Amino acid sequence: MLTLPTTLQTLSIYLNPRVLFMGLFGFSSGLPILLVFSTLSFWLREAGVDRASIGFFSWIALTYGFKWAWSPLIDQIQLPWLHNKLGRRRSWLLFTQIMIIVMLMIMATQDPQQNVILFIIASLGLALFSATQDIIVDAFRIESADTRLQGAMAATYMTGYRIAMIVAGAGSLAIAALYDNSAIYNAAAWQFAYACMALFMLFGIFATLLSKEPIAKHKIHHVHNIRDFLITGIVKPLTDLFQRYGKTCLLLLGIVITYRISDIVMGIMANPFYVDMGYSKAEVATVAKVFGVIMTLVGAGLGGLLVNGLGLLSTLLLGGVLAALTNVLFHWMAGSMATSQLMTMLALILPETWLQTQDPALLLLTLVISADNLSAGIATCAFVVFLSRLTNTQFTATQYALFSSIMVLLPKFIAGFSGVVVDAWDYSAFFIGTAVLGIIPVVFIVILVYMQMTKRFKWIES
Repeated sequence: MLTLPTTLQTLSIYLNPRVLFMGLFGFSSGLPILLVFSTLSFWLREAGVDRASIGFFSWIALTYGFKWAWSPLIDQIQLPWLHNKLGRRRSWLLFTQIMIIVMLMIMATQDPQQNVILFIIASLGLALFSATQDIIVDAFRIESADTRLQGAMAATYMTGYRIAMIVAGAGSLAIAALYDNSAIYNAAAWQFAYACMALFMLFGIFATLLSKEPIAKHKIHHVHNIRDFLITGIVKPLTDLFQRYGKTCLLLLGIVITYRISDIVMGIMANPFYVDMGYSKAEVATVAKVFGVIMTLVGAGLGGLLVNGLGLLSTLLLGGVLAALTNVLFHWMAGSMATSQLMTMLALILPETWLQTQDPALLLLTLVISADNLSAGIATCAFVVFLSRLTNTQFTATQYALFSSIMVLLPKFIAGFSGVVVDAWDYSAFFIGTAVLGIIPVVFIVILVYMQMTKRFKWIES
C-alpha cells in the first residue's frame, strides 16, 4: 500500500524541469492546430465565405497526415548558425516557432474578403510549420529522458496541449468578441485575435531557449545525395523496426493502427448525437469545455502515474478497456430510460433536495462526457509512451512521425461510414459497434502481455 512519503515521491516526478518544460512545449504544439481548423472556419464563415469553400479550406489539415514525408529531413539537416548555438533539436524548434509566429502575423494583417490567396498561403504555411514543430517536439521528448520520466512528460505535454486548444478555440473567439461584439463582420477583430495568438507562441520560444538540448545517443550520418537520403532517412528507419522486433513488429504495428479506433469512429457521430438528443450548443459546449477538459487533464495526469506505477503495458491495456466501455455509456445514454435510471442511482448517494434542482438530462450528459474524457486521458497518455518506446532514438523524428500518422488512417477511413451505419440502424447499435471495435486492440495488447510474461517478447531499448 502506498504511504504518504511514497505518494509524494511519486508526484514529485512532475516537478522535474524536463517534465515541466514539456508542458510549455505541449502548449506551443496545441496552439496552432485550432487556428487552422475550427477557429479559422468560424472566421471564414463570418467573412461570408461559402460553406463549400470552407470545406476546401479543410484540406489544409492533410498537412498533418503527411508529416512523415519530410520528417527524415529533421534528423538529417543542420540549420546554419542556429545548430551551433542551440543544438539539433532546439535549433529546429526555434526556427519553426518563429515561422509559426510569422504565419500568424501574416494572417493577422489580411482579410479573406480582400486577399484570399495570401490568406490561403499563410494558412498552409501555418499548418506546415505546426506539423513540423510536432515532429521535433515528439523527438525532443523521447530523447530528453529515460522511460521513468516518459509517462509524466507525456501527461504534462497533453495538459499543455489541451490548455492551448482552449486558448486557441474559446480564447480566440472571446478576444475577437471583446474587440468587437457587433453582429456585423469586422476583420480587425479577428486580426487582433490572431495577433494575440502569435504572442502566446512566446511560451514555446521561452521553453526552447531555457531547456537543455537532448544528448544524442547515436551518431548522425549526414547525407550527400538523394540515394543516401532515401536509405538513411526512410529505408533504415522502417527496416530498423523489423530488425529490433522481428515478427512481433506486426503485432506492435497492429496496436498502433487500431488503438484509437474506438474513440475516433465514435467521435465522428458524438456531436450529431447530442443534437438529436435535444441538447443545445451552449449545453454541450459548457459541459465539454468545463467537465470534459478537467477530466481529460485528470486522466492524463493519472495515466502518467499509472505508467510509472503499474507499468506501460498494464496501463495501455486499462486505457483500451476503458475506451471501449465508455462507448457503452453512450449506448446507455441513447436509451429512453437512461435519465430515470441515473437519477435512481444518484439518489442512493446524493441528497434528494439537491437532485430536485438539477436537470437529469444535463447530469447524464456530464457523466458520460466526463467518463469518456477521463478514459481518453489515460489511454492517450499510455499510448504516447508506447509509441515513444517503439521509437529508436537513432531515427526519432522519422519513426514517431510515421507512427503518429498511421495510427489515424484506418480509424478515419472507417469513421467515414459512421453516418451510414446510424441511418441504417440507430445510435444504440452504432455505439455498441464502436465498443466491439475497441476489443481488437485489447486482444492485441493481451497477446503482447502474454508474450512478455512467457519471455517471448522484451522491449529492446534504442
